[in-house]
Amino acid sequence: MSDSEKVYTNGEISVVWKSGLCLHSAKCVQGLGEVFNVQARPWINMGCESTDRIIQQVEQCPSGALRYFRNEKSEKAAG
Repeated sequence: MSDSEKVYTNGEISVVWKSGLCLHSAKCVQGLGEVFNVQARPWINMGCESTDRIIQQVEQCPSGALRYFRNEKSEKAAG
């Protein structure tokens, strides 16, 4: 990860924010302000919304500054 990339996770998925790509359109904040809150630190709070809803909002990012990936389940967690 570079200095211009930050990763936030809820265990199921990780969201990557690339500040250098961000157009500051605020679609994330307007669409899901409880997760994407520029007044808070960290500004992305993955624990307050469902994974599916976060994915839906990340997919709305017009610049591609927000992306997500599914975290691999460890063998220990699988059983």
